[in-house]
Amino acid sequence: MSKDVFDELLGKVGPLITKADTHLRLSIGPAEQLAICLRYLATGDSYRTIAFSYRVGHATVAVIVKEVAGAIWTALVEEYMPVPQMEDWRAIAAGFRERWDFPNCVGAIDGKHVVIQAPANSGSLYFNYKCTYSLVLLAVVDAEYQFRVVDVGGFGRSSDSGSLRNSAFGESLTDGSLQLPPDTVIPGAERRGLLPHVFVGDEAFPLLDNLLRPFPGRHLTRERRLFNYRLSRARLVVECAFGILSSQWRMLRRVITTSPEVTELCVKAACVVHNFLRRRTIGRPSRTPIAKSTGEATPTLCDAPRMGFSSYLNEEEEGAMAA
Repeated sequence: MSKDVFDELLGKVGPLITKADTHLRLSIGPAEQLAICLRYLATGDSYRTIAFSYRVGHATVAVIVKEVAGAIWTALVEEYMPVPQMEDWRAIAAGFRERWDFPNCVGAIDGKHVVIQAPANSGSLYFNYKCTYSLVLLAVVDAEYQFRVVDVGGFGRSSDSGSLRNSAFGESLTDGSLQLPPDTVIPGAERRGLLPHVFVGDEAFPLLDNLLRPFPGRHLTRERRLFNYRLSRARLVVECAFGILSSQWRMLRRVITTSPEVTELCVKAACVVHNFLRRRTIGRPSRTPIAKSTGEATPTLCDAPRMGFSSYLNEEEEGAMAA
């Protein structure tokens, strides 16, 4: 994060975290408070380590992280993660069609386990299948790796489908109150009639009218294998977004020792700052240019020829082995 970006973020968050000076002591400035919070999110260091770096008490660091993380979410969520409306869903679908060649897709959905220290008297609520304790981050991501919907706080014991079912987003998806665009005809597939706008997920999610998952099994027809390939290609957007999030905010790569409430605030703050930073990279040339679709059918799944180990040897080595 450059100084200019930090100053812009401070201008949005600063009014919410500014403290008044008293005749007993001077308050910690908003710039230092924001730096302490970002340092914790970016490194995951202990409060004592950060306290030594900034020469403040570790209890002060604990208070600052909780308050500033909540202020970041409050200050940025309306601008950088608003509730999507119908026009927003249409723009997301256009992005998936252009960038990932998957029409009528309004987002990729998946869950991520945020590893935490086992809360006191929590039993097995937070114990997951990876034999760790965690909170579940359920997210919907658009074609540009931005988080459009996040739900944090699910128990680690819940599966992805259980987390979806228990979330407000899952309830809205089930009762049809998400304001998704009406069904449309996909160019080139007019014979299939009107098709709904859908989210794409992996095998852990249920099959719904507006939620697609891959075909199960191994012995599939070519048409189904091509469908699974296209769906997996679009779904990997959310996996990449989680990877970018974890690489920027290393707190997510450690065991978080704070309470579940503070962890939830920190994860939400990391997601909305992720969107704040991603807005500055959209439109820049990609390191790996993506070829635009020409509308023609391309062989996406071609049989690879069988190659023996001798194909990697030069002529002298082959002659030596023959001798």
